[in-house]
Amino acid sequence: METDEVSIREQLFHNRVRETIICVLLFTCLYMVCYLVLTHFKKTAEFITDDIEDATVNKIALWLCTFTLSVAVCAVLLLPISILSNEVLLTFPHSYYMQWLNGSLIHGLWNLVFLFSNLSLVFLMPFAYFFTESEGFAGSKKGVMARVYEAVVLLILLALLVLGIVWVASALLHDNVARQSLYDLWEYYLPYLYSGISLFGVLLLLLCTPFGLSRMFSVTGSLLVKPRLLEDIEDTLSCTVFEEDSLYRKLNYGGPSCWVKLNVEAMRKEYLAVQSRRVALEMRRKASPWQRNLGYPLAMLILLALTVMCVLMVCFNVLELLLDETAMPRGMEDPHLGMASFSMFGSLGAAVQVVLILYLMVSSVVGFYSSPLFCGLLPRVKDTNLTQIIVNCVSLLILSSALPVFSRTLGITRFDLLGDFGRYNWLGNFYVVFLYNMLFAGLTSASLTKTVTWAVRRELIRAFGLDRLPIPVSRSTIPFKLLLASGLSKIQ
Repeated sequence: METDEVSIREQLFHNRVRETIICVLLFTCLYMVCYLVLTHFKKTAEFITDDIEDATVNKIALWLCTFTLSVAVCAVLLLPISILSNEVLLTFPHSYYMQWLNGSLIHGLWNLVFLFSNLSLVFLMPFAYFFTESEGFAGSKKGVMARVYEAVVLLILLALLVLGIVWVASALLHDNVARQSLYDLWEYYLPYLYSGISLFGVLLLLLCTPFGLSRMFSVTGSLLVKPRLLEDIEDTLSCTVFEEDSLYRKLNYGGPSCWVKLNVEAMRKEYLAVQSRRVALEMRRKASPWQRNLGYPLAMLILLALTVMCVLMVCFNVLELLLDETAMPRGMEDPHLGMASFSMFGSLGAAVQVVLILYLMVSSVVGFYSSPLFCGLLPRVKDTNLTQIIVNCVSLLILSSALPVFSRTLGITRFDLLGDFGRYNWLGNFYVVFLYNMLFAGLTSASLTKTVTWAVRRELIRAFGLDRLPIPVSRSTIPFKLLLASGLSKIQ
């Protein structure tokens, strides 16, 4: 009997050690990748200065930002890892090499991401900001520790302020619970605070994702070589090179003419525009015929298919919400991996769910940085200051930590939320979930219809060479039917 108990304790100990090693290895790999990303965007002058104290403070703040960004990436990968793990266990149910992949590991990963997300949002990122802005208290000895003391004091004051706001909000909404649990900080107030942050992140995703889905077409189009049906690349490139040489001579050998001096700034801008056009034409000339004529339409069709699939799944989820109460997002304690697929189409459907979840996350990031309110936060290579890096890390963590709730609420996946992710107060409200699904479907459909119709018209204008006409080409000047008619007449 004692031997069996010892063997069980040993098995539990080995399982815990194995799960810890796997989580540490995963987080270490993500930390190194995130550190390389941040060093690619950081402003080098802030870390190589004559003041050793400032350089040390900036390095510590950068390490904290790297930790936060790693947690954000982990939050993005939570649902894909969970869904794929379930499919792997279904495919290899009795494999010896897959015994490490179990529900305990996945549940522990969700709990760690929730814990580190709270830690980063509530403590680490505010401390990093206060740490970089502090100079030490007046009269104290200057140094890194003086900045640490000031940052800690400011962080404590901020924590008391936020705790007071959360207590007042909970007292207004749940009066009896707030009075009885005044000292229940860990079990009530921190989850309540994170529930509010998650709600803010889900609302931010609701605004950014439909806009990002429409922007994905233009962003992807700018990275690919677009086809031109009636254009001679060599002729256009020769004219562009001649125009660039002419502007270069005017800028450098134009002489002391007053006209040249007054228009030098305008010519410089025109020269840069012509130079960028020449580079684009050279890229198109170097591209293969398959890449030039098939890559762009294929990418647009894939984006359109993914977007339409998201809208259809949300519409189907709306119908399920009206007919079946199990469609409501909820939490679960044991994931029961390897029992059944989370998609009615099996492994293929699970793979589509993973692709859609990642696609929605990329679209939300594109929409976030493309919106007029947040476009100023877009990081620049080797020219992003530390404060901007901190704000970007916080923004990405808010978006990514809300992604599991966002995906489950829209019905993109049927994998229920694990751990504290399923304890949010607003998840059980049918009207909130139903209205959220309707708003997402409506906003995405409207933005997609507007973007696709005008994008098709604009690309046809460019493809048939109508953009080089002496008259301005816009939506009102050339109707869609006349555009097709002129294109067919040119082909004939």
